[in-house]
Amino acid sequence: MNWAFTSSGSVTETYAVGLLRNMLEIPSTSYQERALADYLAEAMTDLGFLTHIDGVGNVIGVIERGEGPTVMLLGHMDTVSGQVRVRSEDGRLYGRGAVDAKGPLAAMICAAAGAVDFAGRLVVIGVVEEETPRSRGAMAIRAAHQRPDALVIGEPSGWSSVVLGYKGKLDLRYTVKCPATHPSNPAPKASELAVACWDALVDLLGPDASHGVFAQPGATLCRLNADMTSATADLSIRIPPGFDVDALVGALRERLTAGDLDVVNSVAACRVGRSDPVVRALVSGVRRLHAQPRLVVKTATSDMNTLAEVWDVPMATYGPGDSSLDHADDEHIVLSDYLRGIDVLTLAVTELAQLPVRADTPETAAPRPERSLR
Repeated sequence: MNWAFTSSGSVTETYAVGLLRNMLEIPSTSYQERALADYLAEAMTDLGFLTHIDGVGNVIGVIERGEGPTVMLLGHMDTVSGQVRVRSEDGRLYGRGAVDAKGPLAAMICAAAGAVDFAGRLVVIGVVEEETPRSRGAMAIRAAHQRPDALVIGEPSGWSSVVLGYKGKLDLRYTVKCPATHPSNPAPKASELAVACWDALVDLLGPDASHGVFAQPGATLCRLNADMTSATADLSIRIPPGFDVDALVGALRERLTAGDLDVVNSVAACRVGRSDPVVRALVSGVRRLHAQPRLVVKTATSDMNTLAEVWDVPMATYGPGDSSLDHADDEHIVLSDYLRGIDVLTLAVTELAQLPVRADTPETAAPRPERSLR
């Protein structure tokens, strides 16, 4: 018996905590994920996965356990910048990415390795660049892989909560140049035009716009570099389901008297229902641990948005960790919650083995890993 496993086949608590701590010890800010990918490829191979790292740097591990559905567990390896000293204190493990989102990804790896009663194919993926506008890792997965029969996205929901959906996001960039002139000249200056663009956006979204309400859009002025002759403003709008992006961009352009407004990135909102099979499986797992599950929606975005744009499959987001600690200077995860999250995922994955297998065309079949790193 591998020392990482108990006699029943589940991953030991010692191994699970050690895995996460090792992940936190490896810095992996966006675009710098390779060292973590290499570590996870080796760790997953030791746990019985067939592993490889794809062309964009995603680490992919597959476990085949007989005939049955394909369940994909996908989380991101990258973190925002900033150091949080890795340490254990009072049952908490501190480190950048402890909740966003190395904790959920580590829980997925441990759950898949320990789900010995699952019949089918388990695919665990750590993607790159989720914390960037382009989500290149998830984009590569949806382009190259067959859609699974079920998908769980790893983000901090809290061990007893399940996320049904996220707002979408529209990123805009406004640029303008003006001739040099005296400050007292009544002609509009580039800095003033950039501020007017922001004011026009706020006006178009209306007085009910809010980041705190899922059904309403919310805007952020992310960056403003401006003087009298040139200005660049980066605008980000979180958008609810059904929001007309083209209408907003068109209306905003009509309000501008000069300059250019470019769409940098756009991803639609996504939401599944309470009866979604993945939601039901996760809820069942929480209840079997004697807790009352909560179903929530988020006003941010995640790789669930990116994959839901092309994959019409059962899906939900789940992961241990308090999302209010995302990007925080004291980012940490409560270890007992992390371990409960592994148990919930293990139970949910086992239940999802009852799903029917989708019939996809050979052209969309997932490429098999060519080699193991064992």
